[in-house]
Amino acid sequence: MDSEMQIIRLFALLLMVLEWTRPGLSSPLRPICDLRVLDHFIKEAWDAEAAMRTCKDDCSIATNVTVPLTRVDFEVWEAMNIEEQAQEVQSGLHMLNEAIGSLQISNQTEVLQSHIDASIRNIASIRQVLRSLSIPEYVPPTSSGEDKETQKISSISELFQVHVNFLRGKARLLLANAPVCRQGVS
Repeated sequence: MDSEMQIIRLFALLLMVLEWTRPGLSSPLRPICDLRVLDHFIKEAWDAEAAMRTCKDDCSIATNVTVPLTRVDFEVWEAMNIEEQAQEVQSGLHMLNEAIGSLQISNQTEVLQSHIDASIRNIASIRQVLRSLSIPEYVPPTSSGEDKETQKISSISELFQVHVNFLRGKARLLLANAPVCRQGVS
């Protein structure tokens, strides 16, 4: 199962590289509009979360980490333009990457380390997918105030649960409604 996921990831990367190196293209990446690509990353995040659910004392985090809120107020989301939605998703991915990356500092079990590594690779791949859709990249906020769309968590299992829910919610909504994917759809 793990080798199948690695093959899918390598295939997606190969397609992106081949498209990027093709001469005469004005855009370096071909849009990846198939939500099954995101579903693959959601499944891997869910597998990590499921593995951490049974973890108790070994899964606490030394200091609380900041992660994005995962709830979606659809009325507010629909009122946002694509740039605002993109900024919210990119900001959330940035926070998740920082939080998951901070786990690499401590001594972790081999299983946990493999989930951490896979999650970081998956976030990088999701960013590549967003880039292929011409979704604006993350821009740090100019104010240093606390973002109201964040929460603090204190366990690894909570972190992976937030990761799954964020991908299933806001990231999926953004990808499903990306303008480049909706062209030609009436």
